[in-house]
Amino acid sequence: MNLLQRRIFTSVLFACAVGVGLFAFVLTIGNVVKDLLGYVVAGQMESGMFLELLALIPPAVLPYALPVGILTGVLLVLGRLSADHEITAMRASGLSLGWIARPILLLGVLGALTAIFINFQFFPWAKVTYEVQLADAARTNPLSFIVPRTFIRVFPDKVLYVGEREGQSVKDFWLWDLDRRGRARTFVRAKTGSFYLDEANSRLVLNLADVHVEARDQKNPEDFSIPRPSLSFERTSYPLPLTNLFGRVSFHPKLQWLSYPALLEEWRRMAEPVAPAEQRQRELARMKLQMVVQNKFASAFAAFSFALIGVPLGIRVSRSETSANLGLAVVLALSYYFLTIVVGWLENQPDLRPDLLLWVPNLLFLGAGIWMFWRVDRQ
Repeated sequence: MNLLQRRIFTSVLFACAVGVGLFAFVLTIGNVVKDLLGYVVAGQMESGMFLELLALIPPAVLPYALPVGILTGVLLVLGRLSADHEITAMRASGLSLGWIARPILLLGVLGALTAIFINFQFFPWAKVTYEVQLADAARTNPLSFIVPRTFIRVFPDKVLYVGEREGQSVKDFWLWDLDRRGRARTFVRAKTGSFYLDEANSRLVLNLADVHVEARDQKNPEDFSIPRPSLSFERTSYPLPLTNLFGRVSFHPKLQWLSYPALLEEWRRMAEPVAPAEQRQRELARMKLQMVVQNKFASAFAAFSFALIGVPLGIRVSRSETSANLGLAVVLALSYYFLTIVVGWLENQPDLRPDLLLWVPNLLFLGAGIWMFWRVDRQ
């Protein structure tokens, strides 16, 4: 790599680092607002715990920030070089577009390898540690997580909401009891109530007054065609077990949070024979596992795909404006992740091989990048 290629490489590397940092910061702020801000504003989380949790969020959002950050860096640098006619000068000196793009593609390969490590090792560690520490904070003082005007999701299969809180007394209390698919099976609303921490039985007891309860069809909670009676109580109690708060007894991370060795262990477990009646469920579970693995590899490869498509786009736009290049990067990234989400809807149809379809967005970006690369190189 000669002096000019090193200059291109270092310029793009610095711009990519800034881009990754920018998008990681934006995603971190979003997670802070969603998970932590309510407790901090209410003064119900210690500053030390907040800083520990805050430090674990950036590693957890890096898999999403890295590809789009690389694309942003490539667009910014090549857009500036093109606007300053430096690309034209290089081409006039007999340098091919492939020669100019070589350090950028090398950076894309290094980014993809880094993303594989992050997806299979760094991200699982950060995400699991974050969830465990957040659970520890909840177990240390469960009442601190009852924050007014906030949807509280710390209890498994339940969502709570309180309009006002003063000490252990609340007003305008709402509770949704959810099934495994996140559908509301039972809805409880009370005008007033109070919380009582039953440490002996490890549970939080809600003493509610002026209560209204709606029970829905347990098999199909979203079926509203058959009216169901509602119940009213002057007073009632509702216990919330703390033993399973954030998996106190046993923590079961999602498949996306597993490291590569843990995913291999899960694959070996699913390879064990099961009864014919359970074969269909085993196939669906195996497909979900395959989709997680393929998605981790595909999202890592996106770092190279984005670097490739960024070369002709950065030259063709010929703009040095930061906002224009940032906007283009965001649009492309959103298109990529939207296609990934669409494929994810097919996870319950293993015959369509959604695990392999997860590579379609990368193939589309690679195809478009190679075609545009060829068009620009011919000019």
